[in-house]
Amino acid sequence: MKYKNIREEELKNKVGADWFKSFDTTEILGNIDFTVFPKQDSLFGRTPLLWAEAKTGDFDVTTMFVQLVLTIGKARTFDKTLPPAFLGAFDFKKIAFVPYISIQDIFYLNDFNWNVTPSNHETKEFKLIKDRIEATLNANAYVYDYEKDQKDLKTFIANNIAKATEASKIKIDKNNFIPIYLRWLEIIKPNIDVNWDDLKKANILDSDFYLADLFVDDKDTNQIDDDSSIRDSLFVVFQNQGYKIAKENIKQMFDATISLKNKETYQQFWKRYKRPPIKAFQDYIIERRDLLVPQDIRERKGAFFTPRIWVDLSQKYLADYLGTNWQEDYYIWDCAAGTGNLLAGLTNKYNIWASTLDQADVKVMHERIEHGANLLESHVFQFDFLNDDFFPSTCEQGSKFPSIGGVPEGRGGKLPQSLQDVINDPEKRKKLIIYINPPYADSNGLVSKNRSNIQNSLVFDKYNSLLEKSSSELYAQFFIRIYNEIPDCILAEFSKLKLLNGTNSVVFRNNFKALLNKLFIVPGNTFDNVKGDFPIGFFIWDLKIKEKFSEFNCDVYDSATEFIGNKFLYSYDDKKGRINDWLSKYKQKNGSSRIGVLMADAPDFQHSKLVCFRNDIPKGHGIVFTFDENNLIIASIYLAVRHCIEATWLNDRDQFLYPNDGWQTDTEFQNDCLAFALFNGQNRISTNNGDNSPPLEGCLKGGVVNHWIPFTEQEVNAKEKFASNFMTDFIKGKLTTPPFGHPSKGGELRAEFEKEFQTSLFEEAKPIRTTQLQFSHEATAVFDAGRELWRYYHVQKFPSNSPPLEGCLKGGVVVSVRGGYNVNASFYDIRAFFQGRNDKTDRMNNKSTDEKYTVLIAALREKLNILADKIKPKIYEYEFLKD
Repeated sequence: MKYKNIREEELKNKVGADWFKSFDTTEILGNIDFTVFPKQDSLFGRTPLLWAEAKTGDFDVTTMFVQLVLTIGKARTFDKTLPPAFLGAFDFKKIAFVPYISIQDIFYLNDFNWNVTPSNHETKEFKLIKDRIEATLNANAYVYDYEKDQKDLKTFIANNIAKATEASKIKIDKNNFIPIYLRWLEIIKPNIDVNWDDLKKANILDSDFYLADLFVDDKDTNQIDDDSSIRDSLFVVFQNQGYKIAKENIKQMFDATISLKNKETYQQFWKRYKRPPIKAFQDYIIERRDLLVPQDIRERKGAFFTPRIWVDLSQKYLADYLGTNWQEDYYIWDCAAGTGNLLAGLTNKYNIWASTLDQADVKVMHERIEHGANLLESHVFQFDFLNDDFFPSTCEQGSKFPSIGGVPEGRGGKLPQSLQDVINDPEKRKKLIIYINPPYADSNGLVSKNRSNIQNSLVFDKYNSLLEKSSSELYAQFFIRIYNEIPDCILAEFSKLKLLNGTNSVVFRNNFKALLNKLFIVPGNTFDNVKGDFPIGFFIWDLKIKEKFSEFNCDVYDSATEFIGNKFLYSYDDKKGRINDWLSKYKQKNGSSRIGVLMADAPDFQHSKLVCFRNDIPKGHGIVFTFDENNLIIASIYLAVRHCIEATWLNDRDQFLYPNDGWQTDTEFQNDCLAFALFNGQNRISTNNGDNSPPLEGCLKGGVVNHWIPFTEQEVNAKEKFASNFMTDFIKGKLTTPPFGHPSKGGELRAEFEKEFQTSLFEEAKPIRTTQLQFSHEATAVFDAGRELWRYYHVQKFPSNSPPLEGCLKGGVVVSVRGGYNVNASFYDIRAFFQGRNDKTDRMNNKSTDEKYTVLIAALREKLNILADKIKPKIYEYEFLKD
């Protein structure tokens, strides 16, 4: 047999290479085994051609397809990315295809449990799907034997997969006709050759043209002639590759056909969607045409808006979780509504309430209602959620926040009576969705109504003990009040991830126990007024179920709204600490000596850019870790762990953790980290003490002895002797006595230091290593590249007779002024010499005009990246990070 006795991954690779080599088969999409994409994007992005199930044995075709259907349905992959033209299934002997459109209706089942394991063929769900699609597969599937049907298989792929378009269309329904309209506004509206101002005067809107587009078939043939109710409802119709005004009283004003500027753009856009809409939803779409009226949302200074792309996606997730008719079955309150854009696209205005802090925002929403916004004016009101009472103060004596549990005696509070009735009815409250995008800012400096600082709000006063450090986060205050005062509701919210895994949020997690059902995360900078590379998530919590958050596998989307995979998020509360707790174990017992200072910070990727080696202890925020030869390896491990993996928006909140003990006996890992730290750009050790902080050991003032030269004078052809050979002695295991002592202290302190020097940096009292360090092949390559850089520096022509630094005890340390020779130059000094500094900011330039240096530093960085790739798996193995 062609692919017998090979593993699944190899099978997928071989099938891709043998049959789909002219396509892209490398993209990973959730748990789908095999995907096929065109190698080049189309006008509107990449259109998937095939999603397939792969099996290594000899499987029944229907069984393979059922597992694929369950995999797709469980993740709702078709909502996250455009569905393909075909679904496929293959094993070592055969491959089968079926048009996606022939079985796509299966994914719209609302009364089906998709949360089963697709690979378990014994579940009732598996058998139900098998019974449901078996006849369809028998009628529509194409099955080929790799060897017997080789020619036919190649022909099928060339004539169907390569040219697939029709089968990939998305059906239009009540849940997606608004998002499709928003895309239509961007692509099709500018392509319509008409004066929109003239149309607006006649009360013809762009949405009328969109509706005209919907009610044609895939050949652009009008589909309304046989349906008088639809025909009479449309103001514009699409005929003969153009638009005609159908509204009788103004028809004569626009008698000519309104044409398209570019018909190809129009055709390419509508290739994505199956027209007309699903029959069951046609009347609904016509009736709710008011939802397509442009919403003139006013952006006021300081306002924070949820981008429409994420509003639409959040409502898809709500529909996925609660069912297609969720808007009819549930109540919705946005208690941080701003000007109400989070509510755009919602349909049942009788079940929607919107409140906001600012009365000006209430006015904006009322104006929007006058222009077609789907809200009730009586359901839009001013309310300070962090200070105002839900009910009149007479409901409970002396209580600012009355308990839920019955209709209060007092009526007429700030909440509309209809919303009070929902909150006070235990059964209705279970159907209440608090749907919000609250403020994310730290509370410091933000002013609330009638309060000098938000931390003096009533919510802060009442729940500070349940929040502690997380009380500085405004959205944490929103959530804790909702949790305690609107129990058993559903909380659907946008927020940062701090409350899930932040070190300051442990107390919050202990007091906010709810079941997290859905979560997707997106780049935070896709939101208005948000800067920085960090994730923002949309969470759906069920407050009825008390469960402490520990971990969740969330969906991930990029800024273009493309689904890019999944990511586990953890609370880390089961760990014994963060990496800074580990670091603190190895602090120097006295501060009399050091060869450098490690500047650390909060244990997440966001703060890794602040982690560096330097000479001095700066003023201000930061964790200071001074080190000498006893804890040099610890400092190097810390710096390598924090910088080996690139910080991205996606890992921004991942926490660096207290490791297991495996690293202690892995000397290769330790030595790799030392090599990485020596040549990393965050090693800012310099012979030029930039401020007036105390110098490193060996010099009274001014300059700093550089203990960080990893080569001997002979290796780099230095013109003079180095002031310190500490690093090469350390590497060779030649350190038997301290290389320096505090210059102002006597023998008593030195003797104490020597005693400490003889103990290991580990907890066990073992002699310090006195054997030569053995470096891996990757670390040795880094040293080799670094040596060439040092050599190139020492052959430069410098002005003669450069004066030594004043006050140096020995060694003639030379100040590293630009152009002057510095025999003791550190890695940082060498970079600064070749790259120079900005005259205004005094910061090192990013590039050098010296071509050879540019080649050498690029080679060093390449080798350093290879070393980083070697270290990365150990970071996860020793649990500095969770995968």
